[in-house]
Amino acid sequence: MTPRYSRALSAIALTGAAGLVLAGCGAAPEESSGGESEAQDFKGCIVSDDGGFQDRSFNQASYEGLKAVEEKRQIQVKEAESQAETEFEPNLTSMAQEGCDLTVSVGFLLADTTKKVAEANPDKHFAIVDDQSIEADNVKPIVYNTAEAAFLAGYLAAGASETGKVATYGGMDIPTVTVFMDGFADGVDYYNEQKNEDVEVLGWNKESQNGTFLTSFQDSSRAKTVTQNLIGDGADVVLPVAGQAAQGTVDAVTEANNGGDNVRLIWPDTDGYETLDTGKEFVLTSVLKELSTSVEDVVDQAVDGNFDNGLYVGTLANEGVGLAPYHDQQDSVDEELDKEVQQLKQDIIDGKVKVESENAPKA
Repeated sequence: MTPRYSRALSAIALTGAAGLVLAGCGAAPEESSGGESEAQDFKGCIVSDDGGFQDRSFNQASYEGLKAVEEKRQIQVKEAESQAETEFEPNLTSMAQEGCDLTVSVGFLLADTTKKVAEANPDKHFAIVDDQSIEADNVKPIVYNTAEAAFLAGYLAAGASETGKVATYGGMDIPTVTVFMDGFADGVDYYNEQKNEDVEVLGWNKESQNGTFLTSFQDSSRAKTVTQNLIGDGADVVLPVAGQAAQGTVDAVTEANNGGDNVRLIWPDTDGYETLDTGKEFVLTSVLKELSTSVEDVVDQAVDGNFDNGLYVGTLANEGVGLAPYHDQQDSVDEELDKEVQQLKQDIIDGKVKVESENAPKA
């Protein structure tokens, strides 16, 4: 099914994602109303999913947001790094028992446990990243419409592809993953519509919601095999939406380029050029969630006594999502394609191009 898009265009330069403001019900952060001693008495806590805080993705970025508040406000911080799903509940429960004023749960996988622990501790505040299923006075959802940024990435990938095939795959079949894949596929479709081309997307069919998944965010070996298969099928740009496991894609892309192929990857959540130890030269761009900024803002509000349960949505319009610079791949993106991506961003912001995904957060 081909999405319907508006074709009207207007000029503007692409700006990098720098910060996040509240969307929906949430209010903007206010200036600190508490004294230094009140901040020092505040305890901010965080619990990872089983990807851990060194996943170079959403756990790590969320953790950095909390640590930023610790540095500037001198709050107390406590973290619990989950190694398996069985640790979610004891980790969250321990945070409530140890007097955490606000506990950040990182990821959709912690939703059920967060709801349970929040109900058992109504006097404690919680925030959850990448989930909006919980309706509770003491839980604040932090979500991102990554379909918008992934739409830009899909358009870019289609324009940069030399083989006429690009690919994406997921760590797990959950909305916070498939929303990336939806946007990416639609961006490729939009490129084909505008250019009368036929660039193919491997790994995901938006209409049927069927595609390639690892069933894990940790299995980098499986991710490498999946990526090698996608490259073998002709894909020369790959978007892995797989958390820590996506390191396998980096390895596969690096090996392919060392073997004489020209393959690029698009990193999810954070700027892969800044976070990856190896293979960064093959990162075409990254689909950004400004996780650290959003977590920092929410914790800051709580420190100031301004916690609320309003939905926090990151979009292109409020710079909560976006594309990273091309870095070492700058020369591979011709000027005309770059201008088109810039224009497309503004058209999405202005509502001239509609990006729709059943997996996107609902304000």
